[in-house]
Amino acid sequence: LIACSGAKAQGGGKAEPNRIKFKPGTSSVTISGTVSNSEEAEYVLAAKKGQRLVIKLTSVPAKSSVFQLLGPDNDTLGLEFDANWDYSGTLPKTGDYLISVVRPTASKGTSRYKLTITVR
Repeated sequence: LIACSGAKAQGGGKAEPNRIKFKPGTSSVTISGTVSNSEEAEYVLAAKKGQRLVIKLTSVPAKSSVFQLLGPDNDTLGLEFDANWDYSGTLPKTGDYLISVVRPTASKGTSRYKLTITVR
């Protein structure tokens, strides 16, 4: 279990995403963070073609955060921001995958989230 805070894009520009690394011998990591108002938390993960990626997002208040997954060529892999709390799929390419966590509403507020990522 590894916890790290997300890079948040705020007013003056875009922050670099946090790179997800697994401890030796593990294939899963849980990240806790918060997003407020229109902030975005970004994570990047290196993975190989054919690996299975599982993402689970929980938040407080319930369903107050969603995520988007982009592939190495910025392809959405069929996942837009609308209502993603879980994903499980075989990765189509080797490279860096970007996971962005946001609030799905324009109203002001804060969401506390836990993002669990497993690669096998």
